[in-house]
Amino acid sequence: MESPFVYYRYVTGKNFLGRKEDCRILGNLLSQGEHVSIYESPKSGKMSVIQQTLLNIRVSGMQFVVGQFNLLNVRTVAAFLQRFGSTAIRTVASTPEEYAEIVSEYLGGTHFVFDQNRYSSDDEILSLGWDLDDNDIAAILRLPFRLSTDRDIRLIMIIDEFQNIDYTEDGERLLKAMEKLFAEMRASGWTKCVFLLCGSMVNAMKDIFEVRHFFHRQVEHLELRKIDEREIIEYVHRGFMLSGKEIDRSLLHGTCKLFRCNMWYINHFIAICDSLSKGYIVESTLIEALNIILSIHEPRFIATMASLTTFQVSMLKAIIDGNVRFSAAEVIRNYGLNSSANVKRVKDALIKKEIVTFNEKDEPVILDPLFEYWVTKYYFEK
Repeated sequence: MESPFVYYRYVTGKNFLGRKEDCRILGNLLSQGEHVSIYESPKSGKMSVIQQTLLNIRVSGMQFVVGQFNLLNVRTVAAFLQRFGSTAIRTVASTPEEYAEIVSEYLGGTHFVFDQNRYSSDDEILSLGWDLDDNDIAAILRLPFRLSTDRDIRLIMIIDEFQNIDYTEDGERLLKAMEKLFAEMRASGWTKCVFLLCGSMVNAMKDIFEVRHFFHRQVEHLELRKIDEREIIEYVHRGFMLSGKEIDRSLLHGTCKLFRCNMWYINHFIAICDSLSKGYIVESTLIEALNIILSIHEPRFIATMASLTTFQVSMLKAIIDGNVRFSAAEVIRNYGLNSSANVKRVKDALIKKEIVTFNEKDEPVILDPLFEYWVTKYYFEK
């Protein structure tokens, strides 16, 4: 029997938990032709919310096609544009003849071509044999808008790990071109094509949207809500009952607190508990499961700490100890942070390394709940 505690892929339907309001809001935004950004830490449920929303609006009767691609391994402007354009083309075409026709019709006069040999050998729809210019960039970025309008279809373009656009040699150029295009399309009333810009590097996405203010008033930001603890406890209790097992609900309060209601961690942790037990699940089972999940992630945590300077480790300890005013003379002295100028540099470094983010009150939040537990208990031995 398949385990109800799924953590290795996104979930929809009966396995989707909470966040109904997030799905409703996202569905309304997409239906109204609004572009949306979602940036949350890795494995926080972004794709589950997106896929459940797409399922909901499809059931409601809305007809649309989806083009989705990932920037995880994209490091050049050319690679970004080729993946962007190829994804858009594949949403409306499926044969080499159709690909060639679209490239000829919509990308004529650019440096992009459909090369039959490259397609046969590498499944590459768009080939580039010359240096890029602004016309090439504009034509590719405009392509999904033109295709959706000319073919009278709703097109939802999903870009995963959008922050990696800054890893290309000219990310600023791409962002400015996209921003300009979004403004032009809105002014023209083209709403059949919408973009979902997703990222798991929270601070890098904040830098694009909140620090440099790209896409201001063009893209709506959806912040995912924390899943209600009561729903999680009921979900876990019901999952165990399916296999004839039982757990004291009070033990699950501590689980939710430890993992900050992160369902990826909770599902992984509870799946381990499930594999270790045959009947009634006791506290010792949870302790053993915690040791197992820590052993899985500990090499990553050790590597993270090894990458930090002494000052960065000191500031992380100050955060663990509950400090929020890091430029205060007492904090600088107690943690050996040298000066307020150095505090800013160290703070920026921890942000850039995606270890800590800061909320609207400028209070630090360690992004990974299990890392926070490990570094507190095993690194700082508190």
